[in-house]
Amino acid sequence: MKNRLKYLVLTAAALPLALAAQAQYRNDTIPKESPKDTSLVTLTLNDALQIALSENVAVKVADKEIQRTEYAKKGTYASLFPQINASGAYQRTIKKQVMYMDSDSGSDEEGGGGMGFLSSLGPYFMRINELSAKAGMDPVKIEQTEGGSGSGGFAVGRWNTYNYGVSASMPIVNAQLWESLKISGQSVDLAVEKARSSRLDMVTQVKQAYYSVLLAKEAFNVYKDVYENAVDNFAQTERRYNAQKASELEYTRAKSTVAAAIPDVYNAESSVILALWQLKAVMGVDLDRNIDVSGSLEDFSKEMFRDINENSDPSLEYNTTLRQLEIQAEQLASTVRMQKAAYLPSIAANFSYSMIAMTNDFKFSEYQWSPYSYVGVSISIPIFSGGKRHNDVRQTKVQAAQLDLQRIETERQLKIAIRQYLNTMETNMKSFNSANEAVALARKAYDIAAKSYKVGKSTITELNDAQLTLTQASLAQSQAVYNFVVAKSNLEKTLGYDFIDEKGEIDLENM
Repeated sequence: MKNRLKYLVLTAAALPLALAAQAQYRNDTIPKESPKDTSLVTLTLNDALQIALSENVAVKVADKEIQRTEYAKKGTYASLFPQINASGAYQRTIKKQVMYMDSDSGSDEEGGGGMGFLSSLGPYFMRINELSAKAGMDPVKIEQTEGGSGSGGFAVGRWNTYNYGVSASMPIVNAQLWESLKISGQSVDLAVEKARSSRLDMVTQVKQAYYSVLLAKEAFNVYKDVYENAVDNFAQTERRYNAQKASELEYTRAKSTVAAAIPDVYNAESSVILALWQLKAVMGVDLDRNIDVSGSLEDFSKEMFRDINENSDPSLEYNTTLRQLEIQAEQLASTVRMQKAAYLPSIAANFSYSMIAMTNDFKFSEYQWSPYSYVGVSISIPIFSGGKRHNDVRQTKVQAAQLDLQRIETERQLKIAIRQYLNTMETNMKSFNSANEAVALARKAYDIAAKSYKVGKSTITELNDAQLTLTQASLAQSQAVYNFVVAKSNLEKTLGYDFIDEKGEIDLENM
């Protein structure tokens, strides 16, 4: 009894320790989810562009396309080198071939026919059959058929044939191949230009998304100020109403103004969140990343006049669309030359070395291998193809004419777009100047109305009207700057000055 009591006491004392150890084990073994990085990162426009250049999916896809075309170019250049191949074959004879020999002089009975000729070879066949018997090989059989001269024959060949060897060929003169090398190089140039186009699109998207965040934040600040002013005015009206110095109508209108300002604040806040999501998406970063943008639209308003003057004489020299069409035109010209080169002869060098063994058994160690090799030069002269080469040339020339018409129309549309962007920039610069003056006057009018309402010389309606005018002027000011910078970004994309070095060559690493 005492032993059992002692056992229960020890068990009860050890149980908390075991539970604690088990809990510690679970805490140590169960993987914990790593906390997400919630630190706020404030980005400038240049920071956002640099991140997008390294993370944007479209840019990565365009870079992969450059690699693909470079590999294709190397594959085309490989055609200039010797093409070496090894081959091997095994052939099992089912029915041996029978050889017949005829003679024009005499008859078979006189010994001048086919059988007479075979009879003269009798001693040789006997000797061959003796050697074949010693070697365990089948004898040479002479098959005879009935009817007339030349009907006799003998079977030739063996049951098993092995053949292996190496062959090589290399073009010496091939005009088509030379032109195809030029086309491969132009394909790489086109891929590089398309990669620059992807970067230009990405830069424009990032800029406009960045500007959208700034516009949304400024709209949020405007509506937030409206809400705070409405709250202050309501508090003042409530005190006056409690002191019986303001009517119930003024009290109700002040309260409704606060209620009406709340949805605008929520909508503006939601616009900021959506704009930040859009910026993260075009940058290629995680949507849960906590980022913010620095600066304001007013910072860009200081350079409006300079931006318009810098682009007063635009040039389409670096426009990516026209450059792509130019490269495609060069490709079609090279294709025409390549197709015309199909009329010219081509010369190639050839080499072959092979080993042949013919047996009737499978004793590989006793096989007699016979080598065979040659070196030669082959020439191929095209003579007639049913007009295919001629029609191929005509088809490519039609494509070149279509491309030229497309280039003319594209250039015309781009010139129209440039004028529209410049006109939009100039219009919004004027709108900004007017809105800037309107904001100053509206703020002054609101301050006067607020002071007058405080001393009871104006009504809440007049104060709300002044607030509405100030809100509209502030939003118009921000919208004018936003429209200006968006038009400027589209103009910069059209002109294509980014990713071009001082020599006018493409530089995908630097803007």
